[in-house]
Amino acid sequence: MLGDMKAFCKWALIAVIVGAVVGFVGAAFHYAVEFATELRHVFPALVFFLPLGGLYIAWIYRICGAENDGGTNFVIDTVRENKTVPIVTLPIIFVGTVITHLFGGSSGREGAALQIGSSISHAVGDAFNLDEKDMHTMTMCGMAAAFAALFGTPVTAAVFSIEVVSIGIMHFSALVPCIVAALSGIMVAKMFNVAPTHFTILKICEFNAQNLIKVIILSILCAFVSILFCIVMKRVTRMYKKLIPNPFLKAIAGGFIVIALTLAVGSEYFNGAGMEAIDDAFSSDVVWYAFLMKIIFTAFTLGAGYKGGEIVPAFFTGATFGNFASRIIGLNSSFGTGIGLVCLFCGVTNCPLTSMILSVELFGSRGLPFFAAACATSYMLSGYIGLYSEQKIVYSKTKAEFIDKKAQ
Repeated sequence: MLGDMKAFCKWALIAVIVGAVVGFVGAAFHYAVEFATELRHVFPALVFFLPLGGLYIAWIYRICGAENDGGTNFVIDTVRENKTVPIVTLPIIFVGTVITHLFGGSSGREGAALQIGSSISHAVGDAFNLDEKDMHTMTMCGMAAAFAALFGTPVTAAVFSIEVVSIGIMHFSALVPCIVAALSGIMVAKMFNVAPTHFTILKICEFNAQNLIKVIILSILCAFVSILFCIVMKRVTRMYKKLIPNPFLKAIAGGFIVIALTLAVGSEYFNGAGMEAIDDAFSSDVVWYAFLMKIIFTAFTLGAGYKGGEIVPAFFTGATFGNFASRIIGLNSSFGTGIGLVCLFCGVTNCPLTSMILSVELFGSRGLPFFAAACATSYMLSGYIGLYSEQKIVYSKTKAEFIDKKAQ
């Protein structure tokens, strides 16, 4: 009992420190990205400077010796391996993501946040002279604090950090550190008036067999879209590497492709993260092809080496697809938007428990039975593909069988 209490006090103290520091940096990151986004809205012509922004990102990664940066995949790998996320990751991913958003690249912010959180937590762990196993927990602490600070979803953040690494096995020894870090991170972020992410579903459907069947049909479709999302992301990235291995030329090419796509669409609807578009999808109908365009914009942005993350674009893809598909199957479109958002997140991350909790923190608990059924369906049918190639699928999705393979 005494040993457990010492461990609790140790991790509570360390997690509070990590959460506080990450929360402060996360708030600064939030406002930097928001400022860049607002500036782009005021001056839409900034998108024409995206290739120059890409050149600068490639240059700072080269001079910092981070050309082979593995992004979120590397962060996940550090939970299992004796690796360190260097503190230099913090400034370069911070600057790279802000530049990407400023000039209209289609990306999120959570991938950057996870790297920022992990680099800070590793620096704190080094200061406390923690051993290798404790450093693995520190990685999850940093991930949880950063996710919570940016999105305002602390329970989702803590569970995601534990669940995403090895699907089928959860490191519950990290539960207290991750919860404390996430709560500390969100409290510090709130001190700087960073508003939690929240969407309003106009109507939660009555729980009955007919509506449940419609939700399951929608979640099946979302599982297939999540597979499409991951396939396109990975194939475009491989195409860039094969055809344009030079990071500077790749950034230029990717920038011009995004410019061409923006001109073809005739608006900046698919540029940036798209949080405003997601919010609009809960109250109005969207064009049927919105989800496809967001996948294309995001793949050609991140595949070219621009920075940010895939989760918010996945939110966008799921929300707009759910909005469109729900109108076809006779489900309330606002409710279908929420189902689609959570199902896509579940399908691309392979994190069903996180996704169920996310639905509660984003929308409230009234629709939880629907969201639980939808997440379970999306998880099972999304196959063994995922956004993170370092993620391990430890157990089969369809039967109690140990498979222990990396996500495709």
